This record gives sequence, structure tokens and C-alpha cells, in this order.
Amino acid sequence: MKKLFSYRMACILALLIIVLAACGEKSQEDVVAQLQKNVEDMSGYKAVAEMSMNTGQEEQKFNIDVWYKEGDYYRVALENGSEQNESQIILKNDDGVFVLTPALDKSFKFQTEWPDNSSQPYLYQSLINDVMKDSEAQFETTDTHYIFRTKTNYQSNSNLPFQEIHFDKKSYVPTMVRVLDKDNNALVEVSFSNFDMDPAFEDDDFSMEKNMGSRDADTTTSAEAEADDAETEELAVYYPLYTAGSEVLEKREVTMDNGKRVILTYDGEKNFTLVEERNQTAPVSVTPQEVQGEIVNLGHAIAALSSNAIEWSYNGVDFKLASDELTQEEMIQVAQSVQGQAAK
Repeated sequence: MKKLFSYRMACILALLIIVLAACGEKSQEDVVAQLQKNVEDMSGYKAVAEMSMNTGQEEQKFNIDVWYKEGDYYRVALENGSEQNESQIILKNDDGVFVLTPALDKSFKFQTEWPDNSSQPYLYQSLINDVMKDSEAQFETTDTHYIFRTKTNYQSNSNLPFQEIHFDKKSYVPTMVRVLDKDNNALVEVSFSNFDMDPAFEDDDFSMEKNMGSRDADTTTSAEAEADDAETEELAVYYPLYTAGSEVLEKREVTMDNGKRVILTYDGEKNFTLVEERNQTAPVSVTPQEVQGEIVNLGHAIAALSSNAIEWSYNGVDFKLASDELTQEEMIQVAQSVQGQAAK
């Protein structure tokens, strides 16, 4: 009888060990495999997030809507909390990659490999790709999350070498991303408030026509009023706070038929030129302006970065910064510091 009891107890203990092992924490390899499976199996997703950036002179906050549809279709809408008319959309469809500013009827077509050419902290595929590529990625678990610390791939900005990604344990979708500088300070933070892995899409959700026409009547009226004001308003001149050791050598104004253009020439350790021009709205039917460069988020605007120039629009003004001496990182720093510094 005792032997039978001992045998039963041994079986029960063995069963408990098996159950506990099955319920144990997943390994890093297990989690990476599941993340990869999620990407391979998904047909699309919709995500809502808030992004804060401390890469410039002051913190910038964005509300972000991310749509992805199988077949390489992307729509990333970034709305600046303080400047709603400066909201922009990054759109990828069969015709290419575009940056749209619906309130100003402005559209640019980029010759770029976006989003595969660099890390994208608000795109699910990009985050998982960074996890899979980093053989030295650090991994830890909490009661609710799997956390990875990985290297980033920002070719034009080596000041953001690492990121910390939090994935929900149940769904394996991201809940938070913190992009870190060399001193582990979080300069960019993305917090996801919703992530739908089974979304519905309309046939034209990724068309430029629909996204450029998504403004409501109030926004349209406001944009048209701003355009009318731009014709009579004196061009406010924006000066960068960061100048890479240079100073203003010359300020030149050029009068045009529909306004003014200001050309600021900086001379010193690194020479550069900053051109500012009040932009005019154009009909939606106009072909998008072709841009040779990569998409860069300045914090207050989406910019086009090439080897020796960076251009963007902000607060009704078109900017172009050109230099044969500034590095791409320095051009981004100068451009980021232009925001908010205006003088008549």
C-alpha cells in the first residue's frame, strides 16, 4: 500500500513539474520567434500612439495614427498637438512614397526606400526587424511585458544609438518605445494606446487623393485665410539657435511677385545658407514635387535630407538649408533649432 501511495505521489510530482515548466517564462529565442511569426502572418494593423521628441530646443509632442496593409501600403499621420494645421502624412502606395500637408495642399514625392532604410519607432515591422538584426540585444521580462534593448539604424543621426522596446506578453504588440542617446537619456518616446491587428480598410485609404482631401471645412477655410494673409503679411525671419560655430554674415531679401524670399548666409567654422520663403497653397491636382532625399522628422516638421541640403515647411514658410561643410547630423541640428525663433 505504501509503495502504491509513493508511486502515485511521484506521478503527481512529475506532472506538476511538467505543468510548471510549460507555464514558465519564455526565452529570448521563443519571443523573437513569435514576433517574427506575427509579422509573417499579419495582413495589416492600425495603431494609435503619442510621440514626444526632445531632440531639438524644446519638447515636441505628436499624436500618431499608423495604418499598414499587406502589400507594402503605409499611412502614418502625425498631428502636432500645438499646430494642427501643420499635420502631415507619410504615405506609401503603388505610386511611391509621399509626404503630404493637407492643410496647405502641399505634397512631395520622395525617391527613398522608406521605411526599410532606417529605424522607425512607430512601425511594428521596423521594431521587430531591429530586434532580429541585433545579435547582442538585451532581453528581460516583467509581469506584463517582454523588453528588448537593441541598437538602432539611424544613418543620419548617430546621437540615437539605442532603443528600448516594450512588447505586451499576451499580444506581442509594442506598448512603448524609448529611443536613447549615448548616455541612456530618452530623447524620443512612443507610447501606444491602441493596436488593432485585424483592421478593416477602404479601397482608397492609401490613395493620395483621399488623404489630401481629408480636411474638414473649418481647416480648409483656415488654410485659405492663411494663404490670403501670406500675400500681404511681412515674412517673419527665423534664425537657428544652433549654428555650428558660425554667425550671420549677410541677410538678403528678394522681392517676388507673390511675396518675399530671405537668404541668410552664415560664415565661420562651418559655412551654410538658409533660404526662407512664404509658401503659397497649390491645387491638389498639381503633380507632387519630386524630392531627392530621405525622410527626417525634425520634431516640428517632416524634412527631406540629401547629402548637402535639407528642406522643410513650417508655419506657412518653406525652408532650405544648404552647405558643403556641415555634416548631415549638423544640418539636422541646425534645422531643428530653427523652429520657434522668429523675428521681423
